[in-house]
Amino acid sequence: MNNNRSKTRVLTGMALFTAIVVVLQLLGTFIRFGPFAISLVLIPIVVGAAMYGVLAGTWLGFVFGAAVLLSGDAAAFLPISVFGTVLTVLAKGTLAGLCAGLVYRLFEKKNRYAAVIAAAVVCPVVNTGVFLLGCLAFFMETISGWAAASGFANAGSYLVVGMVGLNFLVEMAIDIIMAPVVLRIINLGKKGKA
Repeated sequence: MNNNRSKTRVLTGMALFTAIVVVLQLLGTFIRFGPFAISLVLIPIVVGAAMYGVLAGTWLGFVFGAAVLLSGDAAAFLPISVFGTVLTVLAKGTLAGLCAGLVYRLFEKKNRYAAVIAAAVVCPVVNTGVFLLGCLAFFMETISGWAAASGFANAGSYLVVGMVGLNFLVEMAIDIIMAPVVLRIINLGKKGKA
């Protein structure tokens, strides 16, 4: 009976986190710094990975990628390469969740809050890093044109400064501040119900 309760609790928690990821992505498209939306979705990915494990983080990251595609946040890239857009968006979300879960598990036994902070750093680093790799692999010709039109000397500086710089810093700061707070609140709630 206890095992069934545990499975039900995990399933319910994952359903809730999945819904939070979708809602935050859809609402997050309204919060913009520069040309792209700030992703508040990374917080529930980190917290879900900390609470339910690496596979949960991977699933939540995949859901994030799918929600990005459905929200239209990747619309500027679809006409350039549908395959490159879908691959980049799904890979960046999925790998961000996977890596957040792995990093959390690596440090969890030493210090759970340090582990969640480390996961909160890794998640946006991987998300942004895979996005940049996808841009290099599939979109550089177009990005070079965007850079020239925006007055940047080259596509590399446009990518780092114009497209992801401020977004990345804001996302990482929000994740580092909020993920441990959310995890602590959830853990306090669990203790109160025990």
